[in-house]
Amino acid sequence: MSNNNYEHGRLNLPFVGFCTFAKSPTVEFGTMFEADFAILGAPYDMGCQYRSGARFGPRAIRQASTLFSFGHSGAYDHESDTLYLEQEKVRIVDLGDVDIIHTDTPSCLRNIEQGVRGILKNGAIPVTLGGDHAITAATVAAFSEQDPIHIIQIDAHLDFVDERHGVRYGHGNCMRRVSEMEHVTGLTQLGIRNVSSSNQMDYTDARAVGSNIISVRQFRSQPLADILASIPKGVRLYITIDIDGFDPSIAPGTGTPSHGGFSYYEVLELLEQLCQHGDVVGIDVCEVSPPYDSAEITATLAAQLLMNLIGYVAHYSDEVTV
Repeated sequence: MSNNNYEHGRLNLPFVGFCTFAKSPTVEFGTMFEADFAILGAPYDMGCQYRSGARFGPRAIRQASTLFSFGHSGAYDHESDTLYLEQEKVRIVDLGDVDIIHTDTPSCLRNIEQGVRGILKNGAIPVTLGGDHAITAATVAAFSEQDPIHIIQIDAHLDFVDERHGVRYGHGNCMRRVSEMEHVTGLTQLGIRNVSSSNQMDYTDARAVGSNIISVRQFRSQPLADILASIPKGVRLYITIDIDGFDPSIAPGTGTPSHGGFSYYEVLELLEQLCQHGDVVGIDVCEVSPPYDSAEITATLAAQLLMNLIGYVAHYSDEVTV
C-alpha cells in the first residue's frame, strides 16, 4: 500500500528542512506540550580533562538522526516482525539546546537540570544529548521530585572521582555525584575497563554504595540474563550512555577513547532487554565529539542507537511488571 505522504506531500529527504532530532517538531522552553519523548541538547564540555569538542555533539547527533527520519509510518524490523516508532503512536518533540554560559559551570548545570525538570512536568521522557558526561549529574538531579530511579551506565570509565583541586562536577565525577542523590537507589556500571579516570579507592567507594561494576570482558563471559538478574526487576531505570563505552573502531569521535569496548549489537540487545526488565524514564548520550569523528560514524552510531532505544521504550512500556 502506498503512503499518501509520498504521493502528495513533501518527500522531505534527510538533507532538506530544519535539522531537529529525527525531524521532530520543536517546542519552546517553558511552554506546555504533549509528547512521549522530548529531546534536549546540553552542549557543555567544560568538564573535559583531555580533548574537548563534545559541545558540538548535540548538533552532530541531530544531523545524523535525519537519516532515520523515515518519512513513512514507522520503522519495521523484519527480524522480530515488529513495527517501531509509528508516527501516530510515538510522539517526539525537540526543545533545542539549553543555554550555556561559558566558564560558568554552576549556571550551565543548573540550566540543564531545569530543562529536564520542565520535560518531566510535561509528562514526557527526557532524552538529553551531551555534551560531556558532567551533564548527567544535572539530568539525574532533575528527578529528585520523582519516584526513585536505578542508574544504568554504559561507559569505559567509572566516573567516580570525588574531588581533585576543588573540581567536583567534571566528567569524571558524575557517577559519584549521582550516587549521593537520595532518589538514586542503585547503579549498574557496564563496560568499565583499562586505565581509568578513577583510582582503586574510587572502585572501593563505588562498591560500598552498592554499585555493580562489570567490564566488557566480564559482560561477555556470562549470559545476558545473569546481568539482568543483578538489576532489580520492574524498577524505574535511567540510562546514561557515554559513547566511549563502545570500541573506538566504531566510535572514534570522543574525547577519551578506550580500546576493548562494546560492539553495536551487544549494546542494542542489552537496551532492548532493559526495556522489558524495567521502566525506562530517562536517557542521555554523552561525549560525542565531532572534531575527532571521521566520516561522522560516531554521531550516526549515537543517533541510530537513540532511535532504536526510543522505539524499544515505547514498544515495551506496557509490558514491564514487577
